[in-house]
Amino acid sequence: MITFSEAQLVAWLSPLIWPFLRVLALFTAAPVLSSRAFPVRARVALAFFVALAAQPALGDQSVISLNGPDAMGAVVQQVGVGLAIGFAIRLVFAAVELAGELIGFQMGLSFASFFDPTLNMQSSAVASFFGRIAAFLFVVMNGHLLVLMAVIKSFNSFPVDQNFLEAIKHMKVLDMGADLFASGLWIALPLIGILMFANLALGIVSRVAPQMNIYAIGFPITLSVGMIGIAATLPMLDQPFLALMTRAIDIFAVI
Repeated sequence: MITFSEAQLVAWLSPLIWPFLRVLALFTAAPVLSSRAFPVRARVALAFFVALAAQPALGDQSVISLNGPDAMGAVVQQVGVGLAIGFAIRLVFAAVELAGELIGFQMGLSFASFFDPTLNMQSSAVASFFGRIAAFLFVVMNGHLLVLMAVIKSFNSFPVDQNFLEAIKHMKVLDMGADLFASGLWIALPLIGILMFANLALGIVSRVAPQMNIYAIGFPITLSVGMIGIAATLPMLDQPFLALMTRAIDIFAVI
């Protein structure tokens, strides 16, 4: 009869269970991967497969007993690091959506809002459009592979232990959150400049020809200029999006 001791079971399960928790927490918070269209069972199975396939790259890990006093601290650390990675990637999407909000406000489409069930909040049409474009770029540019690479490399920067506060101190995710508004304005700046120029031209026209009803022609002109500007600048969105993704991933790749 083949028997196994508790120490052997812990030595076999410990290198697998902690990466599994970190990857599963990432799938719970990261955009696209946490979509409601992605079944929970498939998410759990994929997290287990990623943790199993990453074992050769993780190397020797510290063995923590599943029923020991350090287990709860290790669980908190793995879930916290995984959620932090997903939160950093979500900030990239939030910056793109903020750019869409600013552009929609300048175009006069701030009133065209609807309830977005994926965000559980009101979202304007332009912001929702930019969010969908960011999701497409995330998939086309292999963003999901970059995120998985970041969570694997995070085990070198934040090894498995119970010191979650030390990991939070080195992440500095709040610094990236503070730059959210600057990044969104950076993406929206070309279109904001174009729309401000269009409004300035309409103001000059209203002074030169007061008999012209500027309110009747102003909105169609602003809307048309905004849509043409979006069509012209949208192919260049991949560069700032990739720069933000690289910055978010570098937080967890190195200390």
